[in-house]
Amino acid sequence: MTIAHFDVVLDSVHAATMRDETGYGAIRDAAIGIRRDRIEWIGAATELSRDISAARRIDCHGRWATPGLIDCHTHLVYAGNRADEFEQRLRGASYADIARAGGGIQSTLRATRAATEDTLVAQSRPRLCALASEGVTTIEIKSGYGQDTAAELKQLNASRRLGTECPVDVRTTLLAAHALPPEFAQRSDAYVDYVCRDMIPSIAAARAADAIDAFCESIAFTPAQTRRVLACANTHRMPVKLHADQLSDQGGAELAAGFGALSADHLEHTSERGVQAMAKAGTVAVLLPGAFYTLRESRIPPIEALRAYRVPIAIATDCNPGTSPALSLVLMLNMASTLFRLTPAEALAGVTRHAARALGMSDRGTLSVGKRADIVLWDIDTPAEIAYRLGGNMCAAVIRGGVVQKQNF
Repeated sequence: MTIAHFDVVLDSVHAATMRDETGYGAIRDAAIGIRRDRIEWIGAATELSRDISAARRIDCHGRWATPGLIDCHTHLVYAGNRADEFEQRLRGASYADIARAGGGIQSTLRATRAATEDTLVAQSRPRLCALASEGVTTIEIKSGYGQDTAAELKQLNASRRLGTECPVDVRTTLLAAHALPPEFAQRSDAYVDYVCRDMIPSIAAARAADAIDAFCESIAFTPAQTRRVLACANTHRMPVKLHADQLSDQGGAELAAGFGALSADHLEHTSERGVQAMAKAGTVAVLLPGAFYTLRESRIPPIEALRAYRVPIAIATDCNPGTSPALSLVLMLNMASTLFRLTPAEALAGVTRHAARALGMSDRGTLSVGKRADIVLWDIDTPAEIAYRLGGNMCAAVIRGGVVQKQNF
Protein backbone atom coordinates (compact mmCIF):
# COMPACT_ATOMS: atom_id res chain seq x y z
CA MET A 1 0.00 0.00 0.00
CA THR A 2 1.32 3.45 -0.95
CA ILE A 3 1.52 5.87 1.96
CA ALA A 4 0.93 9.55 1.19
CA HIS A 5 3.54 11.83 2.70
CA PHE A 6 2.66 15.43 3.57
CA ASP A 7 4.74 18.16 5.08
CA VAL A 8 1.71 19.71 6.82
CA VAL A 9 -1.83 18.47 7.38
CA LEU A 10 -4.59 20.77 8.62
CA ASP A 11 -7.18 18.80 10.59
CA SER A 12 -10.56 19.82 12.01
CA VAL A 13 -10.93 22.73 9.62
CA HIS A 14 -13.78 24.19 7.58
CA ALA A 15 -12.59 25.28 4.12
CA ALA A 16 -13.94 28.21 2.11
CA THR A 17 -12.25 27.07 -1.10
CA MET A 18 -13.55 30.04 -3.18
CA ARG A 19 -13.78 27.75 -6.20
CA ASP A 20 -17.49 28.45 -6.79
CA GLU A 21 -18.61 31.32 -8.97
CA THR A 22 -21.40 32.40 -6.62
CA GLY A 23 -20.46 31.20 -3.14
CA TYR A 24 -17.69 30.14 -0.82
CA GLY A 25 -17.22 26.61 -2.15
CA ALA A 26 -17.42 25.49 1.46
CA ILE A 27 -16.25 22.10 2.69
CA ARG A 28 -17.20 21.56 6.32
CA ASP A 29 -15.19 19.23 8.54
CA ALA A 30 -12.36 19.18 6.04
CA ALA A 31 -8.67 18.35 5.96
CA ILE A 32 -5.94 19.92 3.84
CA GLY A 33 -2.68 18.18 2.95
CA ILE A 34 0.34 20.28 1.94
CA ARG A 35 3.51 19.07 0.29
CA ARG A 36 6.32 21.54 -0.25
CA ASP A 37 4.60 24.77 -1.35
CA ARG A 38 1.46 23.21 -2.86
CA ILE A 39 -1.90 21.91 -1.75
CA GLU A 40 -1.77 18.21 -2.52
CA TRP A 41 -5.06 17.10 -0.98
CA ILE A 42 -8.27 18.82 0.16
CA GLY A 43 -11.64 17.36 0.99
CA ALA A 44 -13.86 16.02 3.71
CA ALA A 45 -11.75 14.73 6.59
CA THR A 46 -13.57 11.38 6.45
CA GLU A 47 -12.20 10.87 2.93
CA LEU A 48 -8.56 11.35 3.89
CA SER A 49 -6.84 8.00 4.04
CA ARG A 50 -5.49 6.90 7.39
CA ASP A 51 -2.42 5.63 5.59
CA ILE A 52 -0.66 8.97 5.50
CA SER A 53 2.34 10.47 7.19
CA ALA A 54 2.88 14.13 8.00
CA ALA A 55 5.84 16.00 9.35
CA ARG A 56 3.39 18.28 11.12
CA ARG A 57 -0.32 18.05 11.85
CA ILE A 58 -2.21 21.14 12.98
CA ASP A 59 -5.50 20.76 14.80
CA CYS A 60 -7.44 23.83 13.65
CA HIS A 61 -10.23 23.31 16.23
CA GLY A 62 -13.03 24.09 13.78
CA ARG A 63 -11.57 27.31 12.41
CA TRP A 64 -12.30 28.40 8.87
CA ALA A 65 -9.61 28.34 6.18
CA THR A 66 -9.57 30.62 3.13
CA PRO A 67 -6.98 31.23 0.44
CA GLY A 68 -4.33 33.77 1.39
CA LEU A 69 -5.62 37.29 0.78
CA ILE A 70 -4.31 39.20 -2.24
CA ASP A 71 -4.12 43.00 -2.27
CA CYS A 72 -3.95 43.61 -6.02
CA HIS A 73 -3.71 47.45 -6.12
CA THR A 74 -1.52 49.46 -3.75
CA HIS A 75 0.87 52.42 -3.75
CA LEU A 76 2.41 51.21 -0.49
CA VAL A 77 6.00 52.43 -0.97
CA TYR A 78 6.33 56.19 -0.46
CA ALA A 79 7.82 58.77 1.91
CA GLY A 80 5.98 61.26 4.11
CA ASN A 81 2.21 61.53 4.53
CA ARG A 82 -0.63 63.83 3.50
CA ALA A 83 -2.71 64.21 6.64
CA ASP A 84 -2.87 67.95 5.93
CA GLU A 85 -4.77 67.24 2.71
CA PHE A 86 -7.27 65.20 4.68
CA GLU A 87 -7.95 68.35 6.69
CA GLN A 88 -8.18 70.43 3.50
CA ARG A 89 -10.79 68.10 2.02
CA LEU A 90 -12.81 68.32 5.23
CA ARG A 91 -12.79 72.11 4.79
CA GLY A 92 -14.20 71.73 1.28
CA ALA A 93 -11.23 71.39 -1.09
CA SER A 94 -11.58 68.68 -3.75
CA TYR A 95 -8.97 66.12 -4.78
CA ALA A 96 -8.58 67.99 -8.08
CA ASP A 97 -8.23 71.37 -6.31
CA ILE A 98 -5.41 70.05 -4.14
CA ALA A 99 -3.63 68.47 -7.09
CA ARG A 100 -3.77 71.69 -9.14
CA ALA A 101 -2.32 73.66 -6.20
CA GLY A 102 0.79 71.49 -6.15
CA GLY A 103 -0.36 69.06 -3.49
CA GLY A 104 -1.57 65.54 -3.97
CA ILE A 105 0.79 63.30 -5.86
CA GLN A 106 3.30 66.15 -6.27
CA SER A 107 3.68 66.39 -2.50
CA THR A 108 4.51 62.71 -2.21
CA LEU A 109 6.78 62.96 -5.25
CA ARG A 110 8.95 65.54 -3.52
CA ALA A 111 9.25 63.46 -0.34
CA THR A 112 9.89 60.21 -2.21
CA ARG A 113 12.53 61.67 -4.48
CA ALA A 114 14.35 63.02 -1.42
CA ALA A 115 14.28 59.68 0.43
CA THR A 116 16.91 56.97 0.10
CA GLU A 117 15.93 53.43 -0.79
CA ASP A 118 16.68 52.39 2.79
CA THR A 119 14.37 55.13 4.07
CA LEU A 120 11.58 54.01 1.74
CA VAL A 121 11.93 50.44 2.96
CA ALA A 122 11.96 51.52 6.61
CA GLN A 123 8.88 53.75 6.26
CA SER A 124 6.94 51.23 4.17
CA ARG A 125 7.71 48.07 6.16
CA PRO A 126 5.14 48.78 8.94
CA ARG A 127 2.44 49.26 6.33
CA LEU A 128 3.18 45.91 4.71
CA CYS A 129 3.44 44.17 8.08
CA ALA A 130 0.01 45.52 9.08
CA LEU A 131 -1.54 43.99 5.95
CA ALA A 132 0.33 40.71 6.43
CA SER A 133 -0.89 40.41 10.01
CA GLU A 134 -4.48 40.20 8.69
CA GLY A 135 -3.77 37.45 6.19
CA VAL A 136 -2.40 39.18 3.08
CA THR A 137 0.05 36.78 1.43
CA THR A 138 0.42 38.48 -1.98
CA ILE A 139 0.48 42.18 -2.78
CA GLU A 140 0.98 44.44 -5.76
CA ILE A 141 3.01 47.62 -5.16
CA LYS A 142 3.11 50.42 -7.74
CA SER A 143 5.75 53.05 -8.28
CA GLY A 144 4.65 56.48 -9.50
CA TYR A 145 6.03 58.80 -6.85
CA GLY A 146 9.44 59.24 -8.49
CA GLN A 147 8.56 60.14 -12.07
CA ASP A 148 12.08 59.94 -13.36
CA THR A 149 13.83 56.71 -14.22
CA ALA A 150 16.19 56.61 -11.23
CA ALA A 151 13.51 57.49 -8.67
CA GLU A 152 10.97 55.05 -10.14
CA LEU A 153 13.60 52.30 -10.07
CA LYS A 154 14.35 53.21 -6.44
CA GLN A 155 10.70 52.70 -5.55
CA LEU A 156 10.50 49.41 -7.40
CA ASN A 157 13.69 48.13 -5.81
CA ALA A 158 12.41 49.10 -2.37
CA SER A 159 9.21 47.19 -3.10
CA ARG A 160 11.14 44.08 -4.11
CA ARG A 161 13.27 44.35 -0.95
CA LEU A 162 10.15 44.41 1.19
CA GLY A 163 9.18 41.10 -0.38
CA THR A 164 12.41 39.57 0.93
CA GLU A 165 12.03 41.07 4.41
CA CYS A 166 8.31 40.46 5.05
CA PRO A 167 6.25 37.25 4.69
CA VAL A 168 4.41 38.51 1.60
CA ASP A 169 4.92 37.89 -2.11
CA VAL A 170 5.38 41.26 -3.85
CA ARG A 171 4.47 42.03 -7.47
CA THR A 172 5.70 45.37 -8.78
CA THR A 173 4.06 47.71 -11.28
CA LEU A 174 5.62 50.71 -13.02
CA LEU A 175 3.21 53.66 -12.79
CA ALA A 176 5.36 56.27 -14.49
CA ALA A 177 2.33 57.97 -16.07
CA HIS A 178 0.85 58.93 -12.70
CA ALA A 179 1.18 62.72 -12.75
CA LEU A 180 3.37 65.38 -14.34
CA PRO A 181 6.65 66.01 -12.50
CA PRO A 182 7.52 69.70 -11.99
CA GLU A 183 10.27 69.72 -14.63
CA PHE A 184 7.64 68.80 -17.24
CA ALA A 185 4.98 71.29 -16.13
CA GLN A 186 2.65 72.14 -19.01
CA ARG A 187 4.53 69.64 -21.21
CA SER A 188 2.60 66.43 -20.77
CA ASP A 189 3.32 65.14 -24.28
CA ALA A 190 7.05 65.62 -23.71
CA TYR A 191 6.80 63.68 -20.45
CA VAL A 192 4.98 60.83 -22.17
CA ASP A 193 7.81 60.86 -24.75
CA TYR A 194 10.27 60.45 -21.88
CA VAL A 195 8.25 57.63 -20.29
CA CYS A 196 8.13 55.71 -23.56
CA ARG A 197 11.68 56.50 -24.71
CA ASP A 198 13.52 56.04 -21.42
CA MET A 199 11.55 54.82 -18.43
CA ILE A 200 9.70 51.80 -19.78
CA PRO A 201 12.68 50.44 -21.77
CA SER A 202 15.02 50.90 -18.79
CA ILE A 203 12.66 49.30 -16.28
CA ALA A 204 11.87 46.46 -18.67
CA ALA A 205 15.57 45.80 -19.26
CA ALA A 206 16.19 45.75 -15.50
CA ARG A 207 13.19 43.42 -14.98
CA ALA A 208 12.22 45.61 -12.06
CA ALA A 209 8.47 45.61 -12.80
CA ASP A 210 5.92 42.90 -13.54
CA ALA A 211 3.42 45.23 -15.28
CA ILE A 212 2.82 48.78 -16.52
CA ASP A 213 0.03 51.06 -15.27
CA ALA A 214 -1.14 54.60 -16.10
CA PHE A 215 -3.61 57.15 -14.75
CA CYS A 216 -6.08 58.05 -17.49
CA GLU A 217 -8.05 60.98 -16.10
CA SER A 218 -8.86 64.66 -16.64
CA ILE A 219 -6.26 65.66 -14.01
CA ALA A 220 -3.67 63.19 -15.29
CA PHE A 221 -3.17 61.81 -18.82
CA THR A 222 -5.48 61.90 -21.82
CA PRO A 223 -6.70 58.73 -23.53
CA ALA A 224 -4.35 59.46 -26.46
CA GLN A 225 -1.34 59.82 -24.15
CA THR A 226 -2.35 56.74 -22.19
CA ARG A 227 -2.65 54.76 -25.41
CA ARG A 228 0.98 55.59 -26.19
CA VAL A 229 2.11 54.32 -22.79
CA LEU A 230 0.17 51.07 -23.11
CA ALA A 231 1.40 50.54 -26.65
CA CYS A 232 4.98 50.99 -25.47
CA ALA A 233 4.36 48.44 -22.72
CA ASN A 234 3.08 45.98 -25.31
CA THR A 235 6.20 46.57 -27.39
CA HIS A 236 8.27 45.51 -24.40
CA ARG A 237 5.97 42.55 -23.78
CA MET A 238 4.83 43.77 -20.40
CA PRO A 239 1.27 43.24 -19.11
CA VAL A 240 -0.79 46.38 -18.55
CA LYS A 241 -3.25 47.70 -15.99
CA LEU A 242 -5.06 51.04 -15.90
CA HIS A 243 -6.45 53.58 -13.43
CA ALA A 244 -9.70 54.14 -15.33
CA ASP A 245 -12.78 56.34 -15.07
CA GLN A 246 -12.33 57.30 -11.41
CA LEU A 247 -13.39 60.94 -11.58
CA SER A 248 -14.95 61.08 -15.06
CA ASP A 249 -15.71 58.82 -17.99
CA GLN A 250 -12.62 59.08 -20.19
CA GLY A 251 -13.31 55.77 -21.92
CA GLY A 252 -10.58 54.25 -19.79
CA ALA A 253 -12.24 50.87 -19.36
CA GLU A 254 -12.58 50.45 -23.14
CA LEU A 255 -9.01 51.62 -23.63
CA ALA A 256 -7.71 49.10 -21.09
CA ALA A 257 -9.73 46.31 -22.65
CA GLY A 258 -8.42 47.19 -26.10
CA PHE A 259 -4.91 46.42 -24.87
CA GLY A 260 -5.96 43.20 -23.14
CA ALA A 261 -5.28 44.73 -19.73
CA LEU A 262 -5.13 42.47 -16.71
CA SER A 263 -7.36 44.95 -14.91
CA ALA A 264 -9.07 48.31 -15.04
CA ASP A 265 -9.24 49.93 -11.62
CA HIS A 266 -11.62 52.37 -9.85
CA LEU A 267 -14.36 52.51 -12.56
CA GLU A 268 -16.86 54.75 -10.77
CA HIS A 269 -17.77 56.48 -14.06
CA THR A 270 -17.43 53.55 -16.45
CA SER A 271 -20.20 53.19 -19.01
CA GLU A 272 -22.00 49.98 -19.94
CA ARG A 273 -20.00 49.99 -23.16
CA GLY A 274 -16.82 49.99 -21.11
CA VAL A 275 -18.09 47.05 -19.07
CA GLN A 276 -18.94 45.14 -22.25
CA ALA A 277 -15.43 45.74 -23.58
CA MET A 278 -13.91 44.47 -20.33
CA ALA A 279 -16.06 41.36 -20.45
CA LYS A 280 -14.97 40.61 -24.00
CA ALA A 281 -11.28 41.11 -23.18
CA GLY A 282 -11.34 39.20 -19.89
CA THR A 283 -10.20 42.31 -18.01
CA VAL A 284 -10.80 42.25 -14.24
CA ALA A 285 -12.60 45.14 -12.53
CA VAL A 286 -10.65 46.23 -9.45
CA LEU A 287 -12.82 48.26 -7.10
CA LEU A 288 -11.24 50.49 -4.48
CA PRO A 289 -13.75 51.36 -1.75
CA GLY A 290 -11.11 53.00 0.45
CA ALA A 291 -10.57 55.80 -2.06
CA PHE A 292 -14.32 56.07 -2.67
CA TYR A 293 -14.84 56.48 1.09
CA THR A 294 -11.95 58.89 1.68
CA LEU A 295 -12.96 61.17 -1.20
CA ARG A 296 -16.61 60.96 -0.12
CA GLU A 297 -17.68 59.99 -3.62
CA SER A 298 -21.34 59.34 -4.32
CA ARG A 299 -21.29 57.58 -7.68
CA ILE A 300 -20.59 53.88 -7.19
CA PRO A 301 -19.04 51.67 -9.89
CA PRO A 302 -21.50 49.95 -12.25
CA ILE A 303 -21.94 46.86 -10.07
CA GLU A 304 -25.07 45.53 -11.76
CA ALA A 305 -23.52 45.85 -15.22
CA LEU A 306 -20.35 44.10 -14.04
CA ARG A 307 -22.49 41.26 -12.69
CA ALA A 308 -24.66 41.10 -15.79
CA TYR A 309 -21.67 40.81 -18.13
CA ARG A 310 -19.84 38.47 -15.72
CA VAL A 311 -16.80 40.70 -15.31
CA PRO A 312 -14.67 39.39 -12.40
CA ILE A 313 -14.69 41.90 -9.54
CA ALA A 314 -11.58 42.27 -7.38
CA ILE A 315 -11.20 44.44 -4.27
CA ALA A 316 -8.02 46.17 -3.06
CA THR A 317 -6.91 48.70 -0.46
CA ASP A 318 -5.40 51.23 -2.90
CA CYS A 319 -3.06 51.91 0.04
CA ASN A 320 -1.64 55.36 -0.68
CA PRO A 321 -0.86 58.53 1.30
CA GLY A 322 -3.51 60.79 -0.20
CA THR A 323 -6.79 59.13 -1.07
CA SER A 324 -6.74 55.77 0.70
CA PRO A 325 -4.37 55.51 3.68
CA ALA A 326 -5.81 52.04 4.30
CA LEU A 327 -3.85 49.33 6.10
CA SER A 328 -6.61 46.72 6.34
CA LEU A 329 -7.74 44.68 3.34
CA VAL A 330 -10.30 43.01 5.61
CA LEU A 331 -11.92 46.41 6.25
CA MET A 332 -12.20 46.86 2.47
CA LEU A 333 -14.47 43.79 2.38
CA ASN A 334 -16.91 45.52 4.70
CA MET A 335 -16.69 48.74 2.69
CA ALA A 336 -17.25 46.87 -0.59
CA SER A 337 -20.33 45.22 0.89
CA THR A 338 -21.70 48.34 2.60
CA LEU A 339 -20.85 51.02 0.04
CA PHE A 340 -21.00 49.00 -3.20
CA ARG A 341 -23.55 46.36 -2.11
CA LEU A 342 -21.38 43.37 -2.91
CA THR A 343 -22.31 40.19 -1.10
CA PRO A 344 -19.77 38.95 1.47
CA ALA A 345 -19.00 36.04 -0.86
CA GLU A 346 -18.37 38.42 -3.78
CA ALA A 347 -16.14 40.54 -1.56
CA LEU A 348 -14.09 37.53 -0.42
CA ALA A 349 -13.74 36.33 -4.01
CA GLY A 350 -12.51 39.83 -4.77
CA VAL A 351 -9.47 39.45 -2.52
CA THR A 352 -8.75 35.83 -3.45
CA ARG A 353 -9.75 34.28 -6.78
CA HIS A 354 -10.37 37.49 -8.75
CA ALA A 355 -7.47 39.40 -7.20
CA ALA A 356 -5.12 36.63 -8.35
CA ARG A 357 -6.49 36.98 -11.86
CA ALA A 358 -6.01 40.76 -11.73
CA LEU A 359 -2.29 40.10 -11.21
CA GLY A 360 -2.10 37.34 -13.82
CA MET A 361 -1.26 34.79 -11.10
CA SER A 362 -3.07 31.54 -11.86
CA ASP A 363 -1.24 29.54 -9.19
CA ARG A 364 -3.18 30.98 -6.22
CA GLY A 365 -6.50 32.43 -5.14
CA THR A 366 -8.41 29.22 -4.37
CA LEU A 367 -7.96 26.22 -2.09
CA SER A 368 -7.48 23.60 -4.79
CA VAL A 369 -5.12 20.71 -5.45
CA GLY A 370 -2.06 22.01 -7.26
CA LYS A 371 -2.49 25.59 -6.10
CA ARG A 372 0.10 27.31 -3.99
CA ALA A 373 -0.43 26.62 -0.28
CA ASP A 374 -1.27 30.18 0.78
CA ILE A 375 -3.87 29.68 3.51
CA VAL A 376 -5.38 31.81 6.26
CA LEU A 377 -7.13 30.37 9.33
CA TRP A 378 -9.80 32.57 10.89
CA ASP A 379 -11.45 32.79 14.30
CA ILE A 380 -14.96 33.04 12.85
CA ASP A 381 -18.19 31.06 12.78
CA THR A 382 -19.04 31.68 9.12
CA PRO A 383 -17.08 33.10 6.15
CA ALA A 384 -19.47 36.07 5.97
CA GLU A 385 -18.03 37.24 9.28
CA ILE A 386 -14.81 38.34 7.54
CA ALA A 387 -16.76 41.08 5.74
CA TYR A 388 -19.18 41.65 8.61
CA ARG A 389 -16.83 42.86 11.35
CA LEU A 390 -15.48 46.40 11.69
CA GLY A 391 -12.08 46.17 13.36
CA GLY A 392 -10.37 43.45 15.34
CA ASN A 393 -7.96 40.96 13.84
CA MET A 394 -9.69 37.63 13.22
CA CYS A 395 -6.64 36.07 11.55
CA ALA A 396 -5.47 33.12 13.69
CA ALA A 397 -2.78 31.68 11.43
CA VAL A 398 -1.11 32.28 8.07
CA ILE A 399 0.56 29.68 5.87
CA ARG A 400 2.45 31.04 2.88
CA GLY A 401 3.94 28.67 0.33
CA GLY A 402 3.43 25.79 2.74
CA VAL A 403 5.34 27.50 5.58
CA VAL A 404 3.54 28.56 8.76
CA GLN A 405 4.22 32.29 9.12
CA LYS A 406 1.88 33.03 12.00
CA GLN A 407 -0.06 30.88 14.47
CA ASN A 408 -1.98 32.32 17.40
CA PHE A 409 -3.46 29.11 18.83
